[in-house]
Amino acid sequence: MRTEIKQGRERRRRWRLRKKVIGTAERPRMSVRFTERNIYVQFVDDAAGRTLAAASTRHKDQPDREKLMSNKIAAETIGKAAAAVAKNNGIEQVVFDRSGARFHGKVKVLADAAREAGLKL
Repeated sequence: MRTEIKQGRERRRRWRLRKKVIGTAERPRMSVRFTERNIYVQFVDDAAGRTLAAASTRHKDQPDREKLMSNKIAAETIGKAAAAVAKNNGIEQVVFDRSGARFHGKVKVLADAAREAGLKL
């Protein structure tokens, strides 16, 4: 499949999801983005338009961040780290935004790790 077509389909999925998934101060949106090398998680209050907390494979507090890549092992680590950051900021419940990615593989592992760490999706 051509790259432009694949990217266009992902973009349309992302737009379609963002119409339905809206974060508030009580229940922010947990936005997950996977790149070729890194994983980024943000907790966003869409009503105020600001990021409440964030975690990623590039974050300075993340142990062994040089070894973490965009794979299932790193997804589990970042899922637990994101849940810990959210708990420290008083976030208990979130709305999960997978950013156009399908809910399997790395995305599912990250969501399950966040659930196990005590975050309600």
